[in-house]
Amino acid sequence: MAVQPPLIALKGARLGFGGRPLFEGLDLALARGERAALVGRNGSGKSTLLKVLAGLVELDRGGRSLQAGTRIGYLPQAPALPAEESLLDYVAGGLSQDDPAGRALAEAALDRLSLDGAARLGTLSGGEGRRAALARALVTEPDLLLLDEPTNHLDLPTIAWLEGELARFRGALLVISHDRTFLANLSNRTLWLDRGKAHRLDKGFAAFEAWADEIREAEARDLARLGKSIEREEHWLHRGVTARRKRNMGRLARLKDLRANRASLLKAQTGQVAMAAAQAGSSGKLVIEAAHLGKAYSQPDGTVRPILRDFSTRILRGDRIGVVGRNGAGKTTLINLLLGRLDPDSGSLRLGTNLEIAIFDQRRQSLDPEKTLWQTLAPDGGDSLMVGGRQRHVVAYLRDFLFEESQVKQPVKALSGGEANRLLLARLLARPSNLLVLDEPTNDLDMDTLDLLEEVLSDYQGTLILVSHDRDFLDRLCTSVILLDGAGGAGEYPGGFSDAVRQAGGLPDARPGAQIGSGAPAKTAKPKPSSKPKSSAGGKLSYKEQRELDGLPTRIAALETEIARLQTALADPELYGRDPEGFRKASDALATTSEDLASAEERWLELEHKREVLAAGPA
Repeated sequence: MAVQPPLIALKGARLGFGGRPLFEGLDLALARGERAALVGRNGSGKSTLLKVLAGLVELDRGGRSLQAGTRIGYLPQAPALPAEESLLDYVAGGLSQDDPAGRALAEAALDRLSLDGAARLGTLSGGEGRRAALARALVTEPDLLLLDEPTNHLDLPTIAWLEGELARFRGALLVISHDRTFLANLSNRTLWLDRGKAHRLDKGFAAFEAWADEIREAEARDLARLGKSIEREEHWLHRGVTARRKRNMGRLARLKDLRANRASLLKAQTGQVAMAAAQAGSSGKLVIEAAHLGKAYSQPDGTVRPILRDFSTRILRGDRIGVVGRNGAGKTTLINLLLGRLDPDSGSLRLGTNLEIAIFDQRRQSLDPEKTLWQTLAPDGGDSLMVGGRQRHVVAYLRDFLFEESQVKQPVKALSGGEANRLLLARLLARPSNLLVLDEPTNDLDMDTLDLLEEVLSDYQGTLILVSHDRDFLDRLCTSVILLDGAGGAGEYPGGFSDAVRQAGGLPDARPGAQIGSGAPAKTAKPKPSSKPKSSAGGKLSYKEQRELDGLPTRIAALETEIARLQTALADPELYGRDPEGFRKASDALATTSEDLASAEERWLELEHKREVLAAGPA
């Protein structure tokens, strides 16, 4: 197969804004058909690199080459949306002024995204503004598409639509996103911007974590051999190697048990007119009990729009409930109903005793922009705060949330959107609570912060209600997911997001041929016949899966034995001096075997959980 020439390339690129350069000696090339994920921690220069490629920022050194005639579409992380400009004028502004068909193309792009071209930009919601900026980037039918956090503030049906559009895109694509599922579904290349260097993997993002760990572990071994101590580098290397949730079998096992308990509870509730109120005698165990809740709002045209119809649930201490639906489907209304902040039109609600509720405000209105980070966490003065029943120094606690010591005396207004979210989460999680409500906590967060937040929430002993469009985040945290169809229907399913969609037969709003965000009533999705267990006595794994499950304990034991042997060999202090090559091979083998063990353990948990769910039958 012929190799495609690059549409755009950087050679020996260097850029800095005083002090340490963001990147130096960077080489990068993108060819037609490549859909590359650009990853790296906050501050690594990802957004700046996209601006360089878009021709908006000049390099200090090095070259940028663009194939003649290449059209570039660029979506910035925070698009400038002139409040008084019409949507149509804004989208058409992405086209050449001498293009006679420009407005027709803009109208077609807006129609595909179900946006009103006459609307003023200042009246749009965050999600609508994002869709408008996407329309402006896509209307030119570019050869090279550069997208910076395109899924921010988008609902899941729109994200699914965008995935489909980009999967059909035949040009070159470079995308920055914190949405792991979006990147894994879309990319066929991965570029990792790490400490000023660009690493390239000729595979999609799904292979990134294992590949990145191999690089970090190799660097950590090199540092150890050379006896170097580079505090900043080792901090990130340490986080990268040790903060891998997939290896934390304790958390995975606990989530599996919680999901099994939640599935049993939901199954027991099926078909019951009255909830099991008698069990409320266990003080503190019952958190929320809702029976047949209904809520509707009158529309300006006199019609009544149902938000929720006949919804019942019973949430116990320790449950982690995800809430999913398109923008405007009623997620916030449902939360307010469940918390007793909004009266239902019908049905009843009972809250448990001694509830301490903490709520994440995604608009960050509770942060004073003039106060420093220190003052935000310690408003009464002093240098410490109580976190989880123990005293923590403000600086040490901020380090846990990936802030540098030099930032603690800066005002909140100097923070980026992601940093402000981190600070808000730090303050929220420091407060005593036993019911945590998080409304879109993942917006503007990078993957390091998402990993950190996931670890904190995994260890949280209270009850969690989570509204999110991040599928991977929901899959890793939730014991059940409530799917809203936007027309009053709501169904709760045990497991994470993927489990819920499988059981529901698809995302309720994701109807073939539907116009995203049209506001048309959605039909509740019916389970597909193929999604039901084929066995009449419950369900069971396939023959191949059962054989794999049966063989995994033996494989895990063999891997553990091999790891112990390698660790014993590497413990010999004279091995490196006596046999450097043997030391290197043993080190590499230990890293590979440890990775194999982690994968085997995770696969065993996955298959065992699937076996139990199938055996129990549909909830």
